[in-house]
Amino acid sequence: MKKNGLVIAIDGPAAVGKSTMGKIIARELGFLYIDTGAIYRAITWKVLKNNINVYDEDIISNLVSNTYITIKRKNRNSLKGYYNIFIDGEDVTEEIRSPKIDQNVSQIAKLPKIRKQLIYLQRKLAKKGNIIIEGRDIGSVILPQADIKLYFTASEEERIKRRYKELIDKGYNIDYKEVKKQIVQRDETDSKRKYAPLIKAKDAILIDSTEKSIEEVKDKILKTIKKYRKCRKKQIENNII
Repeated sequence: MKKNGLVIAIDGPAAVGKSTMGKIIARELGFLYIDTGAIYRAITWKVLKNNINVYDEDIISNLVSNTYITIKRKNRNSLKGYYNIFIDGEDVTEEIRSPKIDQNVSQIAKLPKIRKQLIYLQRKLAKKGNIIIEGRDIGSVILPQADIKLYFTASEEERIKRRYKELIDKGYNIDYKEVKKQIVQRDETDSKRKYAPLIKAKDAILIDSTEKSIEEVKDKILKTIKKYRKCRKKQIENNII
């Protein structure tokens, strides 16, 4: 993959802090941040809006082919408004985070035709370089040649608490047990799907955010990036690459 700058891939299951940390690091470095999960959520939003069966791969594939997706950075200094995602010109940034999308996105995300179509878009975005791309199979499937691969994890209990708080803070009336059910089901689907299951790439650095502050995780990642750049510079100076 020919690129113009550093490409950082962030993988991991739901509610491990991928999005929060991806935005923080992108802001720190002045990089573009792309949440590929938001792309799948946006497609899911359009599927549901058009009353399409989430199991109908051919119809959904046709819908994707006729959908224009854009991601625009809104405010570099705001984590909440770091970027907006548009479907056919309509801003769906807030709509795609609803429990209804949570319940259906995993089914659509495991459809081979849909993944193939969206992989092309994600790789196209990565070619710009100086970018952080976050998702569930970025380092293992989408961008196996990424410069730095990070795999986030956290205990199941902590992940459920995070997602529950996120939804409550957004005003959703949802039961804690329902959030737990959704997290468990999502993990099951992501890890066992036939096409591009969720796995840690062999060369990915494990980031366990359980009981760690945002600052602790941020410092570890920034040190990793600094170390990579130092090694890269030395390789260039010695004509190794």
